[in-house]
Parts: sequence; structure tokens; C-alpha cells
Amino acid sequence: MSPEFRGMLTWLQTSGVRLLLIVVVSSLLVRLLSSVVSRLLHLVASGGGAPVTEAEKRARTAASLLRTLGTFLIILAAVLMALREVGMDVTPLLAGAGVAGLAIGFGAQSLIKDVIVGFCILFEDQFHMGDVIQAAGVSGQVEGMSLRTTTVRDLHGTVHFIPNGEIKVVSNLTKGWSRVVLELGIGYEEDVDRALGILAEVGQALAADEHFGKLVLEPPQVLGVESLGESQVTIRLLVKTLPSKQWEVARELRRRIKVRFDRERIAIPYPHRVVINRSDA
Repeated sequence: MSPEFRGMLTWLQTSGVRLLLIVVVSSLLVRLLSSVVSRLLHLVASGGGAPVTEAEKRARTAASLLRTLGTFLIILAAVLMALREVGMDVTPLLAGAGVAGLAIGFGAQSLIKDVIVGFCILFEDQFHMGDVIQAAGVSGQVEGMSLRTTTVRDLHGTVHFIPNGEIKVVSNLTKGWSRVVLELGIGYEEDVDRALGILAEVGQALAADEHFGKLVLEPPQVLGVESLGESQVTIRLLVKTLPSKQWEVARELRRRIKVRFDRERIAIPYPHRVVINRSDA
């Protein structure tokens, strides 16, 4: 047996086995991490088609970050251990990485800013995956979060990738609860008190509905006359709803008001145009 073959065999029996163990163990750790994350989501998931809770939103956000960061750290540790097994000294590599990281940091201030702002967003619990937000001139549902970017899909289905450093002010439309603010105009010739009573009845019927009642947190409020316009009297209604359900409740409330006003013959004003024809004769 040649010395080269004997040396190769010895390496396979020692470092080769350890290298194989590193690959197997790191693969198992990645799968275990994915299983733990899935289990975490399952424990906090709302079943039976129930609305997504704040706890579930936080769990989805934390799970996404835990899976990404955990997988990165496992792979990084496995690569360093594997390099050491093949005979490479990782100490200069780590020192060089530190110096390179410092140099890159000076040239990547925007990236560092994105990461710091992303950490602050998570630490301050500003929004989670599944929330509907307005930020950096974009509005939509948060589909992904990382320390660097926030992924938002708008109503048209367009996906926007927003660097966290660009988020100066963020408006969360679905944190804790949401609200329908409905302003309705009626004609000046209508009885305002009668219209207010009808709107209160429509709101009570909506809150008592088998389906929509589960989405309404408090009885709808008819605040009264909000303004006197050029051609209409504006009445304001408020409805407190579950997060992200304000649009569904608002559409149903408008439908019911229109049907009831038509039945009660209460006119909802619309623009009129008067055309005057003049003849030279």
C-alpha cells in the first residue's frame, strides 16, 4: 500500500468521517429548525377560518426571521468547521472577514441603516406580517419582513420591496382593531332625525347579523350631522371592527343603507347640471 493511499485512507477515517458528520448534523439542525418554526406557527394559528390574531401575526414574523437567521448561522458554522477539517486555518479568515466587514461597513452605510431600522421595527412591534400598512409612499399588506427590507403587496397585486431605512413614518391600518368611517350625504329636503334613526337601525341590524356581527367589536355609532355642504347634509357613522375587516364591513353597510334608503324614499343627492339653450330669435 502506497503512502499516499494510506494517508488518504487515514484522512477518510478521521477528518472524512467528521466532515460527513458535519454535513449530516447541519442538515438535521436545519430540518429541526424548520420543524420548530412550523410547530410554533401551528400552536398560535387560529383555526376554523377565524380572523388572524395579533399573536399569530407576531409568530409569523418571528418565525420568518428565526428561520432565515437560524439557517444562516447553522450553514456558516458548518462551513467553518468543514474548512478546518480539510486543513485550512480559519483564524486568518475570520480576522480578514472582520477587517473586510469594517471596510464594507463604511461603504454600506445605507445597508447598515436598513438593518438598524429593521431591528427597531421588530423591537418596537410596529407591524407584523399580514398587517396592512402605509409606508414610503406605498400601501398594502405586509407579505415578508427581514432586517433589511419589508415586502408589501398592494391592492393591484404589485409587490413592493421597501428598504427599512426608507421607512420614515409607517401607518398600520390593522393593529389591534380597525374602524369604518362612513360619511353619507342626504338631501336638504329630507328629515334629518328620521334619517339618523334609520341609520341607527341599519347599524344595529348589521351588528346582530350572524356573519357580520362576528366582525364588529362595538355597536355602530351614528355621530350625527358632520357638515352642511352645497347640496347635501353629511352624516358620519363609525364602526369598530376586527383588524383588516373594516373594508368588508363598510361594503356591506353601504349596501344595506342604500337598500333601506330606497325603501324609505330618502334621497341620496347626486350632481345636477342645468343647461340653458338660448336662441338668437
